[in-house]
Amino acid sequence: MNATFVSIFSILIIFAATTLGSSFVFFFKKNFSDKTNNAVLGFAAGIMIAASFFGLILPSIEGSKESYGDIAFLPPLLGFLLGALFLWLLDKLIPHFHKNNGVEEGLEAKTLGKNLKFFLAVTIHNIPEGLAVGFAAGLALANQSQAAIGAALSLAIGIAIQNVPEGAAVSIPLLGDGMSKPKSFLFGTASGVVEPLFALVGLALAQLSIITPWLLAFAAGAMVYVTLDELIPESRKGGYEHIGLWSFLIGFLIMMALEVLL
Repeated sequence: MNATFVSIFSILIIFAATTLGSSFVFFFKKNFSDKTNNAVLGFAAGIMIAASFFGLILPSIEGSKESYGDIAFLPPLLGFLLGALFLWLLDKLIPHFHKNNGVEEGLEAKTLGKNLKFFLAVTIHNIPEGLAVGFAAGLALANQSQAAIGAALSLAIGIAIQNVPEGAAVSIPLLGDGMSKPKSFLFGTASGVVEPLFALVGLALAQLSIITPWLLAFAAGAMVYVTLDELIPESRKGGYEHIGLWSFLIGFLIMMALEVLL
């Protein structure tokens, strides 16, 4: 496999998947049921956790052992913590709204409507996915090894798979709140724009090989934070907790299988 092709494909597919998921709004007449919500978010959470471990933390540990010797434990540990703190800080600063539990976070902004705040909530949590794909693709370009290329490809495909239901989880609730189907679709698609943008940022940063272990762990910490803070709690609605649990396991297994196959 060619590293340049895989990098371009990875950046494009994550945005295309969000767009595809957002288009599902044209086939729905109302919002998700609790069962569907739990299945969608549980599945996405499983992929995110598996992608964080197999696609980011393990390569971070391996790269750190090669570059940092006796202090090889520092980049994965501190990078992971910094990634989680980065998302926590965004949560505290950027005004946003979580539809599933009706909670508003961030600095007060009365001039922003709830739909725009919901859009910002999803957009914030797409940032680590873009960074993760960019860092992995950048590592593949820097190393040119088939193992790194395969890891980047499997990570991008896994995130793309979970971006399909994630895109639907943005556009369809907006439809349920009275927004038109075309506008709901555009909001859902726009929420995914940050992924290719931050993937390009990650791609550039990853060329500095000495900090790659830090970057991979940083992306993992941010993704795990999002999953624990948002996806898993919101996949346990309406007394259908086990639907979210089994969907999580299926998502985890699919991502693990991609890592093995690619």
